[in-house]
Amino acid sequence: MKIIPAIDIIDGKCIRLTKGDYSTKKIYSNSPVDIAKSFEDHGIEFLHLVDLDGAKSKGIKNHRVLEKIARFTNLKIDFGGGIKKDSDIQQAFDSGANQVTGGSVAVSQPEKMSNWMNSYGVDKIILGADVRGEKIAINGWMDNSKIDLLPFLESYTTQDLKYLICTDISKDGMLMGPSFELYQKIQNKFPQIKLIASGGVSSMGDLEQLAKMDLEGAIVGKAIYEGRISLKELEKFIIQTN
Repeated sequence: MKIIPAIDIIDGKCIRLTKGDYSTKKIYSNSPVDIAKSFEDHGIEFLHLVDLDGAKSKGIKNHRVLEKIARFTNLKIDFGGGIKKDSDIQQAFDSGANQVTGGSVAVSQPEKMSNWMNSYGVDKIILGADVRGEKIAINGWMDNSKIDLLPFLESYTTQDLKYLICTDISKDGMLMGPSFELYQKIQNKFPQIKLIASGGVSSMGDLEQLAKMDLEGAIVGKAIYEGRISLKELEKFIIQTN
C-alpha cells in the first residue's frame, strides 16, 4: 500500500482544515517545498498536493508551489484543486504533476472528465469522490450534491476508471480513524478500482488496518503534522511492506 502524505495549500502555505471547513485553517509551514523534501528524505515516493484556493475558485491558483516541489524533489505528485478547464489540467501536468485528480468537474461536467480520461489516459487521471453521508460534495467541500456515491462511481467504471481517492469529509482532520466500512463497501462493489483512502488516519494502527484491506494507498495529513505519526515510523512501514 502506498503511503501518500498530503500537503494542502492556501496562499502558498502548508495548512490543514478540519472537516473541510476553511474557517478552521491551521498553518503548519510557510515552505511546502521543505515539507515535501522531508517526506522524500524518509523514503516516501508519493505526494497528494491540493490547491485549496483553486478548489473554491474558477481555476488553479498555486501552480508555482507544484512547480517548485516537482523541481526540487523526485516525488510522484498527484495534484488536485481548481482543475475545472482544459487549460487547468494542462497547466498541472506542465507544472510537474504525475497525476491529476478531478473532483467537482467529475460531478458538474462528466463529459469533460471523460474527455480527460480519454486524452491523458486512465493512469493519469484520478477520480476524487468527497462524501458526506455517502453523498458527493463539491467546490472545496463547500457544496453538497444529491448524488449518491456508488451510482456515481458506477458511471465511471463503464469508462475503465482506474484510480479513486475517496474522502469521508466527516472524518477529515478529526484524527478519529478512517471510514473502513465505506472503503470495504467500495471494494466489494468495484474490486477493479485502485482505491486510495483519505480522511481520518490517526495512527500507525489505522494504516496497518488499511494495508490489510489491500488498498492501493492511504493519504495521511494531520496525523503527521500533529505528531501522531512520525516520518520515521512511516519509513519503517514502507520498508516492511515493500
